[in-house]
Amino acid sequence: MSEVTLEGLRVCREIALLGSFSAAGRSLGYSQPSISRQVAALEDAVGCELFVREVRGVTVTASGALMVEHANRILAGVTALRHDLQALDDGLAGRVAVGAFPAAMSVLVPRAVARLGADHPGLLITLTEASTPALLRELRDGRLQVAVIGVGSELPEYDLAGLATQQVRTGDLCIAVADVHRLAQSGRVSVRELTDEPWIAGTGSPGDPQFAAWPTLPDANIRFRVRSWPARLGLVAAGLGICLLPAITARSVPDGVAVLGVDDPLWLGRRTLAVTKPGPSEPIAAVLAALHNAADEV
Repeated sequence: MSEVTLEGLRVCREIALLGSFSAAGRSLGYSQPSISRQVAALEDAVGCELFVREVRGVTVTASGALMVEHANRILAGVTALRHDLQALDDGLAGRVAVGAFPAAMSVLVPRAVARLGADHPGLLITLTEASTPALLRELRDGRLQVAVIGVGSELPEYDLAGLATQQVRTGDLCIAVADVHRLAQSGRVSVRELTDEPWIAGTGSPGDPQFAAWPTLPDANIRFRVRSWPARLGLVAAGLGICLLPAITARSVPDGVAVLGVDDPLWLGRRTLAVTKPGPSEPIAAVLAALHNAADEV
């Protein structure tokens, strides 16, 4: 009698999910005859029919549904086992609390955490989203080990004395416009072309970057003020104005929005910093490396 195999369980689960042998074969990279052999072996092993073959795909039997339920648990357990074994081999373990300002939390930090999960599965990352003053307080108090903050023109002079900083190259400010906007296909624009545009401005807590109009534009027309990035970008997509956007968030914009660079000789720019206490541990150093690597991909 055949035995129940992990590959048989994967095939069973995929057929139930996709509704046909051929679709499961395409998903798993098997030929349809190979899929059929896997199912036959599994049915032989458990002694019951798992699928009813029909003209247009298959129907899962009650036994098949039970098999899929168990397959999900078994395969999840195998994945967890591999994760734990990799963590032992990696040798890097521990908890690192990471905090970031909202724009950094949209793309940069999630990608860094995903990379850490693949490279160092023994690390436990916790996340905090907050304003820069709050992040620096939590870092000094020991509640955070890494704070990702924004510094530069039009921002307060934050007290970084006694802290270690690394610049994370994430780009400067840009603008978001509707994809039907007259400038949408430009790639980059001169600040002069933005003079008469209506702006969607943000509102934030004290110490947060106040994303209003382009900083060097005098007497800009602020059409709406809303707090959240989804609200701002939704108004932009609807053609109700344009908005300032940190380049760090450019890959998070919704459909219907285009992102443009701005040429402005008067603008001194902003930077993203990863801040820690001096002498970061090996786990913290791994987080810093992941942030730099993620920034290269943004």
